Amino acid sequence: MIKKDLRFKSHYVSTMEFKFLSYEDYDDVVALWVRAGLKFKPKGRDSKDFILKQMEKNPQMFLGAYDNGKLVGVVLLTDDGRKGWINRLAVDPDYRRKGIAKSLIDKSEEIFRERGIHLFAALIEDWNIPSQELFHSKGYNKHNDIFYFTKRDSDEY
Repeated sequence: MIKKDLRFKSHYVSTMEFKFLSYEDYDDVVALWVRAGLKFKPKGRDSKDFILKQMEKNPQMFLGAYDNGKLVGVVLLTDDGRKGWINRLAVDPDYRRKGIAKSLIDKSEEIFRERGIHLFAALIEDWNIPSQELFHSKGYNKHNDIFYFTKRDSDEY
């Protein structure tokens, strides 16, 4: 069973509050993605309806980091039953380099372990060196022998 109370003291960020996000947080999440420079696809995978369907299926897979009530970090988690995927990790530019992303990764791994998943992964675009360095610092290995193939019904997914 996933713990409902996500308040914890991290060795990175001692005053941060971590909460599961709800549908009501959608506009704040989108605003954070925009501030953080993440690509946003409002007609597809990032639409309100699509996110709501994901939240209904897995309400404990959308995690936010709050500083005095302000959403300053977010991560969306998915899994295929054997591997946990850390997706859409974003931190407000004004709050970067304070350990928030590291704390979100730690909490994500904890959530996956509680679900019986012990293999964690993230897809990071080749130009995003700070994210690559972040995940490397957390013990993630870069695989140059794996290629990522996708097929999309539209550019919105």
